[in-house]
Amino acid sequence: QVQLVESGGGLVQAGGSLRLSCAASGSIFSINAMGWYRQAPGKQRELVARITSDGRTNYADSEKGRFTISRDNAKNTVYLQMNSLKPEDTAVYYCNVDLALTYYSGRTTYWGPGTQVTVSS
Repeated sequence: QVQLVESGGGLVQAGGSLRLSCAASGSIFSINAMGWYRQAPGKQRELVARITSDGRTNYADSEKGRFTISRDNAKNTVYLQMNSLKPEDTAVYYCNVDLALTYYSGRTTYWGPGTQVTVSS
């Protein structure tokens, strides 16, 4: 069984910063890509940033230069450093992890329960 535990969300004023963390635990053989998505009220879930096992990253255009994704493979943890936050960044942020449970199994995508980020103007 795999668990994704997110932390770091909260309320911050515009221009402020937050750092989200997501730790994967359980019977995991390997982790490929890890990422963050977000969903604002009334909107579809969208990609924020993603990082591969070898450190390649991609970001949504609106986050480039403000957000930084990183990972600690030894801790099975992905981070999202969010700077210069804007009210439009308000959303529930979800951790997303592609992993394999065994050497022979295919990759499965897991989602965290979500953490609320609220940016006040």
